[in-house]
Amino acid sequence: MTLLNALLRTIPPVDELLTDREINKFTADLDRGIVVDTIRVEQERLRQSIINEDKHLISALTEQEEKENYLRSFLKERIIASLSTISASNFQKVINCTGTVLHTNLGRAPLSSTIMDKLIETVTNYSNLEFNLDEGKRGSRYDHVEELIRTLTGAESSMVVNNNAAAVMLALNALAQDKEVIISRGELVEIGGSFRIPEVMKQSGAHLVEVGTTNKTHLNDFEQAINEETGLILKVHTSNYHIVGFTDSVPREELVKLAHTKGLPVIEDLGSGLLFDFSDYGFEKEPTIQEVLDSGIDLVTFSGDKLLGGPQAGIIAGKKELVDKLKKDQLTRALRIDKLSLKALEETLRLYLNPKKALKNIPALNILTLPSNVIKDRAEKLLTQMQDTLPDDKYSIQLEESYSQVGGGAMPTQKLPTWTVTVKHKASDQSDLTEIWSSLRDRKPPVIARLQQNKLIFDPRTIQWEEIDMVAQKMKEIQSGQ
Repeated sequence: MTLLNALLRTIPPVDELLTDREINKFTADLDRGIVVDTIRVEQERLRQSIINEDKHLISALTEQEEKENYLRSFLKERIIASLSTISASNFQKVINCTGTVLHTNLGRAPLSSTIMDKLIETVTNYSNLEFNLDEGKRGSRYDHVEELIRTLTGAESSMVVNNNAAAVMLALNALAQDKEVIISRGELVEIGGSFRIPEVMKQSGAHLVEVGTTNKTHLNDFEQAINEETGLILKVHTSNYHIVGFTDSVPREELVKLAHTKGLPVIEDLGSGLLFDFSDYGFEKEPTIQEVLDSGIDLVTFSGDKLLGGPQAGIIAGKKELVDKLKKDQLTRALRIDKLSLKALEETLRLYLNPKKALKNIPALNILTLPSNVIKDRAEKLLTQMQDTLPDDKYSIQLEESYSQVGGGAMPTQKLPTWTVTVKHKASDQSDLTEIWSSLRDRKPPVIARLQQNKLIFDPRTIQWEEIDMVAQKMKEIQSGQ
């Protein structure tokens, strides 16, 4: 009998593997059929590795005296790893060490724990989602936030859908389907995931009419483009990039005056909406929702999970006549907001009734406005713990002044002064740092840091105080080979 045949015969059967205590425990959470199927898949993978004389497996086997026991342990580890992956949650908490506050890939704005407490109370029971308690009949889900939005923005009316791209698409579909929509060429933005304004407009059934140039658009450009086929004028705030230098654009007030003279509405996609002036806190000037509506803009759309600091949502605010048309559009039902997001948005908006309370209790706003001394305290704590963990003959660890990012396609040129903890390999071994960076993502919870310019960078702006010990512990685990 050849070695390969002998190895194939030593692969334990399914029934035997099911009696293993560590494998059998998965039957408490997983259907027995799933466990059996997983065992069979891993058995077949092992067979194929043996048949194909996988060099890594064969090399490992040649060093083992008890080849049968090694194969059994090898297979068992593979089965447990696969079952752990199946039973584990894919959508999980991560520790954000990147310094990007509204990190799109990491969920954008984190929600307040106080909001989550109220969310649990409502959504784990029946609710008045679409039931009017005063009249005892069917109600509208928009009623739960409409009065709040009116109070905070001065809008006549409002509604909410599942994200801002949906808000723009709905507005165009309801107000300009099969009509022309005029937009400045310099505002044809692309947002995350390669979604572009022209494609969104096409999907809505509206026809794009570009005017002006990338850097300059004049009022006369809009006026010449208006005809009997025009449905509306769309303005898009370039929240994720800035054009500087030889530029010119049409002020909102002038655009509104022209449009209203022609009997046309003006919609502005504000992208990342602000409910109060952040320039009071040292940030670059961004238009607030109130300012946009005060200029005469008929409808404004903005996101819930960016600078607002709430859940994913697309908020539409403005003239009641237009909002009512959107509410009646057949696309509305397909794009409507779910009850979890709606409740989280309501509680987020309630915090804005007191701006000081909002700054303190909305995590994104709090993180954006963290004082430098608080960030430095966190950095020094992390530095001390890492110095105790990493060998100083191999790594250089130090505090560095740097900049965090707002993220989420908001305030692209805004620099947020911060302090970072940077780890460098004394031998400039980038591969070693890359391995650590990758291993941090495999931890529970995963730790997401930045790797750039031969440095592993941790920005404490986005690391909670109680997470610092966890980050240091994960680094310690990696160094000890755990």
